[in-house]
Order: sequence, then C-alpha cells, then structure tokens
Amino acid sequence: MPVKIKYLVFLILSFIASISAVAQTDAQFTQYWAVQNYYNPAATGNIDYIQIKGGSRMQWVGITNAPSTFLLTADSPFKIMGKKVGAGIVVNQESIGLYKTMNLSAQLSYKIKLFGGTLGLGVQLGFMDETFKGSEVNIPDSPSNSDGDGEDTASRDGSTTSSTDDGLPSTDIHGTAFDVGLGAYYTHKYFWAGISATHLNQPTVSLNTEGNTEQIYEAQVGRTFYFMAGSNIPIKNSLFEIQPSVLVRSNLKITQAEITARLRYKKFISFGVAYRTNDAISAMISAEYKNFFLGYSYDYATSAISKVSNGSHEVFVGYNLKLNLGDKNKNKHKSIRIM
Repeated sequence: MPVKIKYLVFLILSFIASISAVAQTDAQFTQYWAVQNYYNPAATGNIDYIQIKGGSRMQWVGITNAPSTFLLTADSPFKIMGKKVGAGIVVNQESIGLYKTMNLSAQLSYKIKLFGGTLGLGVQLGFMDETFKGSEVNIPDSPSNSDGDGEDTASRDGSTTSSTDDGLPSTDIHGTAFDVGLGAYYTHKYFWAGISATHLNQPTVSLNTEGNTEQIYEAQVGRTFYFMAGSNIPIKNSLFEIQPSVLVRSNLKITQAEITARLRYKKFISFGVAYRTNDAISAMISAEYKNFFLGYSYDYATSAISKVSNGSHEVFVGYNLKLNLGDKNKNKHKSIRIM
C-alpha cells in the first residue's frame, strides 16, 4: 500500500474514532497507580502533602501520528471548619493524527472516617477542548490516478490533484464542552480502593470554524467507569514489599483490565510488571528519594500492532511538599503514590 494511502487510512480512522458518536478521550497510563486522581476525584488530599506529578506517554512508537499524551496532576488536603477535605487539578492533553483534545478539571473531595479507614467522596468539574486540523487533510486521488509509488499524478497543466470528502472538514475546527465526574475512594492501612465515573453528563463537543454555524461536526464523549484497588504487603524479615494493584475500565460495552505487581526495596526503588487485557504487557521501574518521584514504563503490544510499532514509553516525575495541618500525618502509609 502506498505511503500516502497508509497515512490516509490512519487519518480517517483516527478522525472517526475521535469525532463520531460516543468518542472516548480518557488517556491510558501504565503507571495509573501513581496518578490515581486522574481517574478518581475522590483520591485527592489523602496525605498531608501537596502532591504534584507530571508525565508523558508516547504510544506505539514507530507509527507516524500515533497518540502522544501529556498529564499534569496536583492535589492537596486542607480543612474547612475542622473537617478535612481534598482538592486537586488535572490537565491532560492528547494528540492523535490531526486530532487533539485537552481536558482541564478541578476536583474536590470530602473525607469521612469509616471502619478504621477513610472514605472520600469526590466531584470533578471541568471542560473539554477539542481541535481537528482539517486544513492539513490530504486525500490523494484513487489508486487508478496514482503513478504507482504513492504520489499524486500531475494534471495536464503540471499541478497535482487530490480528492475531497464532504464527510471530513477542510478547515481547522474547534469546540469546547462542560464535563462532570464523580468518585468514591477508601483508604485503610492494609489497602486502598476506589470507584469512579468520568464524563457523566456525556458532553457533546460541537466543532466548527469560528463564526461558521452551517457546518458543525459533533463529538459525543461517552461515560467511562473505573475500579482501582491495591495494597502493600511487607515481606517478613526483609526490606522488600509487594505492591499489587488493578485497574478496570468499562463503558458498559467494552471492559478492559490491567493487573500490576511491583516489588519495592527499602522504600526507595521498585520494579514491576503488568498485563493489560487484549493490549500489552509492561515493565516498569520507579524510584523515590526524599520527596521526589521518578517512574518509567515500557509497553510491548500483544496485538498485531506490534509488527509496526516499537512499543510505548511512559515517564512520570513528581514532588511532594509537606503540609502542617495540625495533626500527625497518620495516612503516610496509605497512599501507593509516595510509598
């Protein structure tokens, strides 16, 4: 298949996946355990630190215009009338082909002591900003009009020709929509677990060029439900800990699970492996020194895409700033993110 045709197929599939009905825009992260509040607004303010993490994921390296993602999260506890609450922000941007989406959200969670642990109930409010570079769409003529090497044939006056498709925009389009998420998150000295839902209002983003109300493209973002859980299991008479965790996501039509096992040594360095159903196997390493965090993961696809991809790379860095809320920090062992 000529190079331009391959690019066109990838472009159209990317556009259809993003702009057609009930598009899914939540990013995928192998180190989900490090950025739990990205998936669940109730996972904010669980420890007496301001936690800041930023990272990037390069999906399917080797494929032109494959997804690339940037994420920044920050959360902190504070008190209102003596009650502990959590607050956070999430900034996420993802690009795939000519399509780009950015989510900016504020989070708030309320903490309740329950059964020897703490239950958090959280809400997330924000907006989605989506862009499609229609001006860069290039649809070559049919193969019969091609010279055989993937290049457009020249017209009699020496210019090249290309096809058009009324179903695809020919100019850059842009739109925004309001977005809502909810979650519940429970921490105990032995484990943590949470359930959440993103895009509860199923926002519809209307994309058009500025001032153009005649040609509008719509992207409806469907709800996604998440379950996360994990724990720390000290190995007796050693400096090692086992840290298993799981993430399950579903839109009620497709469900995907990710199972992770990490081994941490001296509360400093950890190694891990993971399996994501019908997608990839992963290896990861992370280190914590004082209040700094650094993590890296590599995914090897288990699907046919591995024939054309060199895998996916993901890097996260973070820093925790200690807060003094007047109470002893009893939760420092409850968050997988700083252990």
